Amino acid sequence: QVRLVESGGGLVQAGGSLRLSCAAPGIINGLMDWYRQAPGKQRELVATFTTGGNTNYADSVKGRFTISSDNAKNTINLQMNSLKPEDTAVYYCHLRFRLRDYWGQGTQVTVSS
Repeated sequence: QVRLVESGGGLVQAGGSLRLSCAAPGIINGLMDWYRQAPGKQRELVATFTTGGNTNYADSVKGRFTISSDNAKNTINLQMNSLKPEDTAVYYCHLRFRLRDYWGQGTQVTVSS
């Protein structure tokens, strides 16, 4: 059974930092990335890994967010710096594994102005 376990998130003032983590116990060779969904908006891709282990980010977070992975622990992280009120959203860990998509439960990130 595929299970994604998210942690992190919370309330922070603008300019602050938060770190999200997502673990996929027992999953090998899955593709994991981060999405977010703000109230009244569609879910959007925030950060992902590309071919060769490079990274790609939504334009709105470039230079502020960093995605990283710990392959030994089947975990990905999202370091979020210089947070803005417009970053407020539910953040979801996403896994693509054996042609299927799996989602974490979501973690709320709220940035106050």
